Amino acid sequence: MSPRTAPCTHAIKTGRLRKAEQFFDAASTIHEFSGDEHEIGDAYVTLLVHAGIAAADVICCDGLGEHARGESHGDAVALLRRIRPDGDTFAAALQTLLGAKTRAGYGHQPVTRDTRARSLRSARALLLGARSRRP
Repeated sequence: MSPRTAPCTHAIKTGRLRKAEQFFDAASTIHEFSGDEHEIGDAYVTLLVHAGIAAADVICCDGLGEHARGESHGDAVALLRRIRPDGDTFAAALQTLLGAKTRAGYGHQPVTRDTRARSLRSARALLLGARSRRP
């Protein structure tokens, strides 16, 4: 089954980049001002996940003229794999974030230090990819 997509406009690309920046900045702010990284880890990772999803949309908009609109974020992973160059790298970064999403947002156990570090690297990679495709 192919991913559900929607065509991109300049407004969508610009708006999704703005949201990616906002989520990433919010994550950075709570991390910077937190006295205990472990205590804010779930909120931090959740914001990084949202930053990565929005950045993935920008990358897909730029490279394919469309972005994922299905209920499964896995659709965005499939679209990212089609991007040249670096599609596999972007897809892996988003997959890493999506793997942390459930535990950070819905689980009863806090995310680990390793998950926080991998989520930051993945969100940063996607955001840098999106920024390089500024509208």
